[in-house]
Amino acid sequence: MSGNRLSRLSKFSKLGKSFKGYRFALSIPVFLFVHQIVFAQENANALAWRNNIAYNTYLLREVHQQFDDRKKAFSSALSSKKAMEQYRDKSIERYRSIVGSFPAKSDLKVKITGTKNYQGFTVENILFQSTPGRYVTANLYLPDKKGPSPGILILAGHGMSGKGSAQKEALILVQNGFAALTVDPVGQGERVQLLDGEGKAATRGSTTEHTLLNAGANLTGTSVAMIEYWDNHRALDYLETRPEVDKNKLGCIGSSGGGTQTTYMLGLDERIKVAVVCSYVSKRERVLELNGPSDGCQHIPYEGREGLELADFLLMFSPKPLLIMSGLYDFVDYVGAQQTFGELKEAYKVLGEENKVSMFTAESGHGMPRPKREAATSWFRRWFYQDNNPVQEKEMTSIPEKDLLVTNSSQVLTDFQDGISTLLENKLLTEQLATTRSAFVRNEIGIVKAKVLDLLGIKLSEEKITIEQTGTSRQRNFTIHKYQIAKNDEIPIPVVVIYPEKVSVNGKVTLYLNENGKAETLASDRALEPFINRGDILVLADLRGFGETADPLELNDTKYWNKEYRNAMTSMHIGKPVMGQRVTDILSVVDFINSDSKLKDHKINLVANGAYGPAAIHAAYLDKRISQTEISRSFKSFEEIVKNPMQRDVYSNVLYGVLKYYDLKDLVNLTGNGRIRYVD
Repeated sequence: MSGNRLSRLSKFSKLGKSFKGYRFALSIPVFLFVHQIVFAQENANALAWRNNIAYNTYLLREVHQQFDDRKKAFSSALSSKKAMEQYRDKSIERYRSIVGSFPAKSDLKVKITGTKNYQGFTVENILFQSTPGRYVTANLYLPDKKGPSPGILILAGHGMSGKGSAQKEALILVQNGFAALTVDPVGQGERVQLLDGEGKAATRGSTTEHTLLNAGANLTGTSVAMIEYWDNHRALDYLETRPEVDKNKLGCIGSSGGGTQTTYMLGLDERIKVAVVCSYVSKRERVLELNGPSDGCQHIPYEGREGLELADFLLMFSPKPLLIMSGLYDFVDYVGAQQTFGELKEAYKVLGEENKVSMFTAESGHGMPRPKREAATSWFRRWFYQDNNPVQEKEMTSIPEKDLLVTNSSQVLTDFQDGISTLLENKLLTEQLATTRSAFVRNEIGIVKAKVLDLLGIKLSEEKITIEQTGTSRQRNFTIHKYQIAKNDEIPIPVVVIYPEKVSVNGKVTLYLNENGKAETLASDRALEPFINRGDILVLADLRGFGETADPLELNDTKYWNKEYRNAMTSMHIGKPVMGQRVTDILSVVDFINSDSKLKDHKINLVANGAYGPAAIHAAYLDKRISQTEISRSFKSFEEIVKNPMQRDVYSNVLYGVLKYYDLKDLVNLTGNGRIRYVD
């Protein structure tokens, strides 16, 4: 025992002597404290192997398989122009099947809040509503020329300045005969969605805000990516109303997060005739493997399940002119960018338009420095003005960001009392869907159960589990047995069974799921003794992503507020939400209990806390072998995530579009007979 621990015990001893009447009471926790230290030194692991990235390795196998299948389909499409067109059109269909629905179009209610003239161009500060109450701030750069100009929609990269960071791209375009509209995305510029009491950003930056809001959006069946898309789609609607803009010549460009927005635009808005995507293009497969998932706004659930690579979103635009721009030293994987361009070049060649796709590489890092701005403007000049001369950027005066502000306070949610934030939109949509949910859960059991399984991304399997005993030990009044439980194509589950010295005839088997890991429970006499004293058998398990297979914290960026962000996002990508996978694990452990001669004749109680709660509810609903379920320290409704996005580790329990069908409390009621109860 270390000197520090001996010192602490000495203090406890002196305290006991000072209060003679309490000496015995104080001596008990000292004994337990020592006992716990000793027990914790005994290895509580039950798996027969050690790999701290095992869960991610398991998920990446599925990622690779899905992309292998997609690669075969793409290769087959290279056989003819017709086959490639069919591949492209089916990709669009699959894309549209997962994006959710969009609002009805309404009056944009445009206001021009400021105009300033510069040498050769004018900048207007524009305010419009993409949906009633959703205020969008933008700047319109108009060249001083007669007749309508081609219009370019510029989508801002991630950064709190939003549209202000895109002014250099706008300036070079307006100097070369284009009308350019820069737009603030949600969470950026004048459109921060999560504000503190002083009207300032409540999070560290746009990528955190996007990611937190994405959980609530996903629960209602949409995403921050599609919220951004709708704003950008309406921005094109606005450009079409301007007489200074040729509505038959509309282009789109974006870098980084703006590159994401541009990529997602191309398959949904046919009005775009020429596009440039900068500092975003790579291969999703490589990105997931090398760096893990990106920000919440850069993913749409089920992309992998639908076999959609980043190249496919760009291919949806074919055979229209498309330029990819990359930096040799960008953190966006350059090898993946080359591979994606290689696929696009092959596809465009089969379509008979090889000259309409190109790649520009700069000796630079991330973003859009001067060489990229010149290349992009040259690309637009080539296709809209039939001018093949390279553009050279002229000296330009930087416009102060205060002159580009559309609002008085610099935030729409502060200026407009009728402003509706993304947070409020998610809340309102959840409330609107309440009637739909109420009707759905009244369907016959088979219909409801099928939808539950569909949203979980699982199928009930009668396949037998395999059981391997990995250890055993004897304690003072109980025996410990360790097992590794496996099912085909599933990650093994480590299980520890604690048999009291005297098992009660009427004793229960309690399956205990502790989000802090089974090792914590094993190390606590206070946790174990009630079960042992009653003669109940205790089954401890670490479902995937917890305990023995918990992902290393350092591999999950803290800005995402989730200690298993990469596994949660990757799971949604492949169409197998983490919660569904954990439900599968629970049912496998129940199979184990029912196959063991010492366990199978006892009732099964499920006890779960924290992040395990929603999975436990779903498992109890699906499997009547679980006689009673007790949940503590866990949220009771998906609405809690929607109403309070600033929580940690919630995305692991997100099911895409679940609030169209049911909430957790609905499943509790459907399970019936008080089989599920909260104990806190």
